[in-house]
Amino acid sequence: MQLRYAFRLDPGSGQRVALARAFGCARVVYNDAVARERARREGAAFPSAGVLSRTLITEAKQSRERQWLSEVSAVILRGQRDRHGGRDDQCAGPRT
Repeated sequence: MQLRYAFRLDPGSGQRVALARAFGCARVVYNDAVARERARREGAAFPSAGVLSRTLITEAKQSRERQWLSEVSAVILRGQRDRHGGRDDQCAGPRT
């Protein structure tokens, strides 16, 4: 039985740019979700997953400051939102 695999990625220059863009956008959405969780801990109402998704992803993409979020797949962004308290089954506290 083999317990682990060893592999190496060797992306081309275009792939490196795409990966960096995807990871950067995911990090921004994750940081936004962390900030919302901190606000919830301090007593602010925590929105449902749908409201959180609309606020952190959809509306952010339409803003001038964050329109670059549209350059990556929404699947990546939703995954980061879900990693830090964006799912309804993990959210506690009052909802808006």
